[in-house]
Amino acid sequence: MTNSIAKLGSLVDGLQRFLLVALNIDAVLGETSLAKRKKMLQKVVTTGVDLNSVYDQTLQRIRGQKGDRSRLGVEVLMWVSHSRRPLLIDELRHALAVEIQSTDLNPENIRPQDTVLRSCLGLVVVDKEASTVRLIHYTLQEYLRHPGVLPGAHNALALTCLAYLNYDQVKSLPAVGPPSLQGMPFLEYSSLYWGNHAKEELSDGAKSLALKLLKLYDNHISATLLFRLARGSQYRIGAVSLFTGLHCASYFGIVEVVKELIETKGCDINQGDCLGFTPLVWAAGWGNEGVVRLILARDDAILDQPGNYGETPLSQASLHGHEGVVGLLLGRHDFSPNSQDGAGQRSLWWACFTGQEEMVRFLLARDDVNPNEPDRCRRTPLWLASFCGHEGVVRLLLARGDVNPNEADNCGQTPLSQASFRGHDGVVRLLLARDDINPDRPGNYGQTPLSHAAFCGHHRVVRLLLSRDDVDPNKPDSHGQTPLLRASFYGHEEVVRVLLERKDVTPDKPDVYGQTPLSRASFGGHEGVVRILLAREDVNPGGPDNEGRTPLHVASMHGHKEIVALLQPRTSDP
Repeated sequence: MTNSIAKLGSLVDGLQRFLLVALNIDAVLGETSLAKRKKMLQKVVTTGVDLNSVYDQTLQRIRGQKGDRSRLGVEVLMWVSHSRRPLLIDELRHALAVEIQSTDLNPENIRPQDTVLRSCLGLVVVDKEASTVRLIHYTLQEYLRHPGVLPGAHNALALTCLAYLNYDQVKSLPAVGPPSLQGMPFLEYSSLYWGNHAKEELSDGAKSLALKLLKLYDNHISATLLFRLARGSQYRIGAVSLFTGLHCASYFGIVEVVKELIETKGCDINQGDCLGFTPLVWAAGWGNEGVVRLILARDDAILDQPGNYGETPLSQASLHGHEGVVGLLLGRHDFSPNSQDGAGQRSLWWACFTGQEEMVRFLLARDDVNPNEPDRCRRTPLWLASFCGHEGVVRLLLARGDVNPNEADNCGQTPLSQASFRGHDGVVRLLLARDDINPDRPGNYGQTPLSHAAFCGHHRVVRLLLSRDDVDPNKPDSHGQTPLLRASFYGHEEVVRVLLERKDVTPDKPDVYGQTPLSRASFGGHEGVVRILLAREDVNPGGPDNEGRTPLHVASMHGHKEIVALLQPRTSDP
């Protein structure tokens, strides 16, 4: 009796849950406006209803539609949930019109927008401002991307893109010159992202279409579009003819396709494109370990062939932080982490440039890495990390006992100079904490870290440097310009105040041209700085420069009326 009651209770609970789900589906889809539908769906979310069940039931209703609406509704959901970027409504309409076995797009297959949207029972909407298609709620995106909900989605998208790119109409487009997408809204998406979908899932049919495309790729419009995405639109496209199908497959990292291509008779695995990039450079730079392994296994592969500007597979992998690829390359006896690219830059240099802490840690753990090795401009890894403000990388380098924090580049600029110039006060603190740091070392033109910080208006860095007893606040550069004069010239009021707090700062010290901080501020029209300087009793408001021009003359000559009004009562100038 007890078991029967329990079973009956369980059936009642199940029926109640089913009814609740059904009611919520009808409640959401029954709303006539987008705003009300979103509000109802949010209510469903917050009331603790099992949304997966709600979406399961909705998907069943979409699949249960009559005629072509069932297939269309599922395809729309597939595209909107799995596309690599939001699709424009016209892009989606053309994608849905693609027939895999056709040789060209049939315009009669392009459905009206209302037909496309109605097939999804209102779960897909068009953003009026951006004209992009999106799902009605973020939870639906999560549901549709769950494995098993829309199986084979990426392969289906890859097939559609590849079929479109193999259409006669597309292949007949010129591969050079600025591409025209008028009347072909799906061309850009299919060119840029087919490989991303193919890398996720690749059926034999998709592989066959990919090979068909890539064997003619260097004369195809999609090579132009992809190259512009990968390297930037500033590159002239007339030179992209060297960007082959193997380069493309290596960029995307589609191992099965790369394997097929490199086994094709006559394939040049070391061919450089218009940038001199080999397929290995593309694979390494984009972190495609599977393709890198394939190429490394080839006896005929030239592994360190540089690009036009010296880019190597190792430098590109280090630049983009692909530790796995770097590990594969350095696992070869003929690869050294200290090998240079065309500018004398090494893998550690590039990792420091981009702030790749894990990569830096990985490289520093090797015995054959020199942490002080400079490039051709004498810029060390520490110099570069300080210039870029990568505090984590600076910490890693300074933790080494063999790193010289005072190593200067060809212009005499030290890591501290560069951190001060860029205003990276966190890096400045780290460097000043070192006992062996020289905080007042001038560069080739006499400019100290304090001079750089004052010139750029970095008042926090100025305070940090002035806290050191071994920093001279009046130290002039090769033109006789003190930190105060440089700050005054560029109107950095806060820096001027900080410097004048020091009793040992000379506020009227001229440069080699006889120009004082006041005359420089007057020249630049910096009224605030002029007021600060005139408040000092030890500033001469009428002092002339080497050509006899006073601050008042300079301000008048440049039309700074407010400064003229400040100076006239303090000077006997006419």
